Order: sequence, then C-alpha cells, then structure tokens
Amino acid sequence: MQSMTGFGSKEGRVAVGKISVELRSTNHKSLEIVFHLPEGFLSLEERMKKEIEARVKRGRVICAVNISGGQPGRVSINGELLKGYLSAFKKTKRQFQLKGEPSFDTLVHLPGVLTLEDKRAMAKQSWPALKIFVDVALDGLVKTRSKEGKALFSYLKSRAQGLADSLDDIRSRFKKVVKDKLVKINTDEERASFLKNTDISEEIERLAFHIRNFSDVISKRGPIGKELDFIAQEMQREANTMGAKSCDALISAKVIQTKSQIEKIREQAQNIE
Repeated sequence: MQSMTGFGSKEGRVAVGKISVELRSTNHKSLEIVFHLPEGFLSLEERMKKEIEARVKRGRVICAVNISGGQPGRVSINGELLKGYLSAFKKTKRQFQLKGEPSFDTLVHLPGVLTLEDKRAMAKQSWPALKIFVDVALDGLVKTRSKEGKALFSYLKSRAQGLADSLDDIRSRFKKVVKDKLVKINTDEERASFLKNTDISEEIERLAFHIRNFSDVISKRGPIGKELDFIAQEMQREANTMGAKSCDALISAKVIQTKSQIEKIREQAQNIE
C-alpha cells in the first residue's frame, strides 16, 4: 500500500552545471504530473513523464528542475525580426505623422529580438545526467509514499477490525430486540409489519461482507485507493439504512458510532494510491 503524499529530491554538480530535481506528490483522483522546467527544456518533459509514470500510478506530482552554473548560452539578435519591427515603425510614423526613433533599449526588449541560443542543445546534453537525478528523486518519493502507506495500512486494518466488532454487537443486540418485541405482538400481520420496517438482518450481513472485502483489499499490491473508497461508500450506505430502520436506542447509538468510523476510514482511503 502506498500513500499519494510524498517527497523526493536530488541535487549535485555535473558537466552541464548544478542540477536540482524536486518531486512532490499530493492526493488526486488520477495521475496528474505538473512540470516546472528551465527555459528550453520542454523537449525533455515527455521523457521525464515516462520515468514518473513507471513508478507512480495516482496522485498529483509536481516536478521542479533547476539547472545553473553551466556555460552560458550564446546571445544572438534576430535580424530579420528586427527589420520587420523597424519597417512597421516607419509605416506607423508615416501614417500618423509621428516623430522620433525607437531607442536601442526598446528594440532589444521587443519579443523575440534578443535570445539565448543553444538551450535545446544544452537540454539534450543534460538528459543522461538529468535522468539519473530524476530516478534518484523518484526513489525518495516512492520511499516516503511507502512509509506513509504502511502507517495507513495499520490504521485501516485496526479500524476495519473495530467495525467488525461493533457490527457483532449490533447483530447480538438486534436478535435480542426482535425476540423481545415479537413476544409482545399478538397477530401475524403485526409481526410481519414490524419485521418489514425494522429488520436489518440483510444490512448487517452486507456490511459484514464489505468489511471483510475491505480487509482483503488493503492487503493487495498495487493501486487500491479507488477500490477502497468505493467499498467505504457501500459500507456507509448500509450503515445509513440500518440507522433509518432501527427500532432500538442502543442500536441507533451504535450505528452512529459505526458511521463515524466508516467516515474516518473513507477519509484515509482517499489518501491511498
């Protein structure tokens, strides 16, 4: 069992400069990967995504990469683009009879005029080292998710056993209540009506089945969070029906406690991959 919450990182210096990779994951209904990459490194996003998808199946993962201290890229000016800007300026001046010329500072800050070349080449050169850093950060992420998953397993196993014990108490109490009530009812019609409106035997057995199923599933390997959440919903549905049909104050109180425990189980199940 793995939690969806975790963190892993790796940083160090290699030929292209200092590399830092951080991976953080939080709860999410499916797998969502968000990247924060240096300029020019967009081409590596798909490769890193495949690395993460191979190890993580569910959760919102934020991957932040920073590379610094390497050789600076070559500065270049896009002459053709700059000519286009100047031509547009001259045309606008004639059209509106404007005076003055754009400054050099204005020109170099126009979009696309001044660029740092070789960013893509640097990204391609960085990939072998970056892949190692991503894999190490993934090791840390998976390790923390597994550690929290073990704690969740112990918690859910204990809660499931507690539910089973509470249900045994409800079953015993219900049998006693029915026996005592039926003795006081004189006609078969009244007995049938009483049982129709208050019999929770089926709900008890269905809830017992869901509890056993839940206990089996938490021991399975692989992504199980969605399945556990579904089972918890079914457990809550049976408990709600039991509460609505209960004719005994002690059973009603026990059912309320049971519903509270199921809600706590569901909250934690939503943290599981």
